[in-house]
Amino acid sequence: MKKFIRSYATPLILLLSVILGGSVGVIMGPEAKMLEPLGQIFLNLIFTLIVPLVFFSVTSSIANMGEMKRLGKIMISIALVFAVTAIISAVISIISVFIVNPTEGLGQGTIQTILEDADAEISEEAQSLSLPWQLVKTVTVSDFSALFSKSNLLQLIVISVICGVAIAMAGEKAKAFKDFLNAGSAVIMKMIKIIMYYAPLGLACYFASIIGQLGTQILEGYLKVFIMYLVISVIYYFVFFSIYAFAAAGKPGVKSFWKNAIAPAVTALATCSSAATIPVNLDSCKRIGIPDDIAETVVPLGVNTHKDGSVIGGVFKIVFLFGLFGMDYKNIPMLLSILVVSLLVGAVMGAIPGGGMIGEMLILSIYGFPPAALPVIAVISTIIDAPATLLNSSGNTVCAMIVARLVDGKNWLKGRI
Repeated sequence: MKKFIRSYATPLILLLSVILGGSVGVIMGPEAKMLEPLGQIFLNLIFTLIVPLVFFSVTSSIANMGEMKRLGKIMISIALVFAVTAIISAVISIISVFIVNPTEGLGQGTIQTILEDADAEISEEAQSLSLPWQLVKTVTVSDFSALFSKSNLLQLIVISVICGVAIAMAGEKAKAFKDFLNAGSAVIMKMIKIIMYYAPLGLACYFASIIGQLGTQILEGYLKVFIMYLVISVIYYFVFFSIYAFAAAGKPGVKSFWKNAIAPAVTALATCSSAATIPVNLDSCKRIGIPDDIAETVVPLGVNTHKDGSVIGGVFKIVFLFGLFGMDYKNIPMLLSILVVSLLVGAVMGAIPGGGMIGEMLILSIYGFPPAALPVIAVISTIIDAPATLLNSSGNTVCAMIVARLVDGKNWLKGRI
């Protein structure tokens, strides 16, 4: 019981703070706006660290990959498998929001006025997105100094990836720079941890203000999102993971996967951390019969770049904000945009509890939502944390099976179990 409480302490405390703040908002009504400055302090502290967090974490992650020994065929297979499974998860979640709109009847457009007062209004350009031009706008900037803005987060990620690849190519000559990035990443994460001690109070006050002005309707939206996410998680976990395992090695693959799926699943649910499941996943891969060189590449790499659960959550967060701001997403260009952005969100989400900050800021940056909307979708990360981690971590195991199939042929499992 103590281990359970320790593992879930952070999400439970944050969830309780949101519930408390919402209750205060219901009681105080519009007067709860007086608590908003306390919430804004938390947002400002977080926003201050967003740029260095992205640069240090992304660049150091890519640079460190240069130390791994990978065969070209393995890497190509990994890229293909990660992309296909992530797209499938995104399409499933997009279909679900067509069937059930989580923000239906929530007073759409009302929150826009509230958040405009708190921060800045959503840009007109973002409300009439053109996918090709939006992609161009969000992957490049015309001046280096523009990278030091939370409004240009995706552009910073692109440069960070290029920098990380360059460091890996430079080898030993760049060792000092890589050590600096690793140290910087560790320091920034510690700073985030310190700031998160203030998060319960900050989020409680901010949500008291939001609920006080918007009413209890938004809480209904969160309940819909949570239920929808649980339904999709169950379907994806049992049905699609079985399909992936069958594609990897037929019926023996399905049997071997589910025989060894319990330990990683329990670890994921107990820790809410994909990173914490790495040792258990590697052991599970070994028991399944996946070659060591494939497992030891797919699992660590997947923890940082492949998160089907986070992709599904990304779709829900985008659609949730679109609904609250009264924006239409049921057209082909916008659906393609949501698909692409949700894949990016899944790729940049952190592998630790509460590590969704970068993905959430990416959504705000790309679509031009005011930064003050961050807590609105941060709550979604909190309530779906456990099932999302389950899909993220277990997905890496079954992906390793598919990669083994592509690299070693259809008979890769024979003689290994």
